[in-house]
Amino acid sequence: MAHFLSNERDEDVMGAYRRYQRYLNERRQEFPPNAFKLATAEWYYDPSDHRCPHDGWLESLDIAEVAAADKQRIMTIRVRLLAAYHDGYIEFFYQRVFSYLLESPSCASGLGDWRYDEFRLSPSGNVIHEIEWGSAPGSKGSRWFIESSEVEFRWSPELRSSSH
Repeated sequence: MAHFLSNERDEDVMGAYRRYQRYLNERRQEFPPNAFKLATAEWYYDPSDHRCPHDGWLESLDIAEVAAADKQRIMTIRVRLLAAYHDGYIEFFYQRVFSYLLESPSCASGLGDWRYDEFRLSPSGNVIHEIEWGSAPGSKGSRWFIESSEVEFRWSPELRSSSH
């Protein structure tokens, strides 16, 4: 059940945020530590913070299947965004992916901006990261669901030349 995505925000953005934070804090001990820290960081949902993924643009999506020590295969996903202010890059790395669904009814002109996202727990205790992408007017936006053991976040400021 979503807590803080577009449908919930459209009804009552502050109430949705409070309910989402309550959901997270009630399950603090069950959440993977990095995912919990990210989901409860005030800057993460603050569009004025340059690390916030809101309005970021997809740069790359890498899905890999790697061999583990026991010869089993492990799926990983890495998402790289150009930050909204175009002054850095945001990366999400999903360490052990159990399932994913990437829905994109229309992406002829790209996915659009990263709109909203939230973290929640799956019935088996893994973290689900649901992401809503913007879309062209009149079309349905793309939506991603990634279930993994943990999620890592990295912000990398882009070094720009001072001579323009």
